[in-house]
Amino acid sequence: MALILITGGAGFIGSRLALRLIAQGHAVRVVDTLSPQVHGDRPERSDLYRSIAGKVDFARASVTDRGAMAAALADVDAVVHLAAETGTGQSMYQIEHYSAVNIGGTALLLDILANARHRVKRFVVASSRSVYGEGKYLSAELGIVYPGSRSAAAMEAGDFAVHYPGAVAPLELLATDEGSKLHPSSVYGITKQVQEQMVMTVCPTIGIEPVAFRYQNVFGPGQSLTNPYTGILSIFSTLILNGQPINIFEDGEESRDFVFVDDVVRATTLGIEHPGAAGGVFNVGTGVPTSVLAVAETLGRHLGRPVDSSISGNFRLGDIRHNYACTAHIRDRLGFSPDWDFDRGIEAFARWVLQSSPVASTYEESLAEMRAKGLLK
Repeated sequence: MALILITGGAGFIGSRLALRLIAQGHAVRVVDTLSPQVHGDRPERSDLYRSIAGKVDFARASVTDRGAMAAALADVDAVVHLAAETGTGQSMYQIEHYSAVNIGGTALLLDILANARHRVKRFVVASSRSVYGEGKYLSAELGIVYPGSRSAAAMEAGDFAVHYPGAVAPLELLATDEGSKLHPSSVYGITKQVQEQMVMTVCPTIGIEPVAFRYQNVFGPGQSLTNPYTGILSIFSTLILNGQPINIFEDGEESRDFVFVDDVVRATTLGIEHPGAAGGVFNVGTGVPTSVLAVAETLGRHLGRPVDSSISGNFRLGDIRHNYACTAHIRDRLGFSPDWDFDRGIEAFARWVLQSSPVASTYEESLAEMRAKGLLK
């Protein structure tokens, strides 16, 4: 039996991971701030926190608190570092906060481990597909290319396609493998890249095996329905149930790789336990891109409600057009393949949503905030 520290262990992914590890015979320690943005105004009563209460050694603290983190690291055998501020849009105007928590918190953990006796053997860090920015494309004229951010002028004119200098023919989208160029297009993505690089650089020098997982868009039962920065599934489901219209950005053809939370937990468990994970960086996704239009249609079908949607042409600066994972590396090295496809996962998600207490949508407030910051056009 190992003692495993999960930072952010009361969150969407962390709480399910904690329960899986406990079921496998491990002891789990959790540090979590119980952020109201995730857990609501009475976080100690949130379903996520209550699912682990009394089952883990819990401390309510920030990963930026040296004393709390030094205590949390005492006698642990492995660390899973999930705690982070999330949301690409919000990161573009809460720059200091995202940097302090995501970069500063990771630096603090590593600093403590580098300067004190410990028994940590493995450190797993949650990275993100956002480190890739726009992702990988094939140009008929130039071969493999990694386009930068799309121009606001082009998108204002209704051109949402991805372009690359010197490429005349339309670019062909490819799966993003772990060797692809890292060029994040948001502050959030930058912080995840720095987190990952610090862990992969420092840990081997202090006798710890590092592992980094670049999660794609994680979804499933338990994700916050009140947090407008957690992704379109939460946003869309709340709007649909409240009978409110859905504003679909761009032309609706933008796509992401949606991976079910149970698959993410299973992959992360392999990162803790599998000998072959040591020193590795792995994509965690399905390898299948799904458009925003398909998301709205599938979600409405499984919720059994009509979807009042309109394609607005609005866009957020810093948003990418497409990204989906190449999953060959994690399959070959860890034997991992996802069990859940998108439709089955949405069915389970929708069933949970319908059983949950109704929540009010705060999406419009978040959009107004982004408009005020000049990020939503």
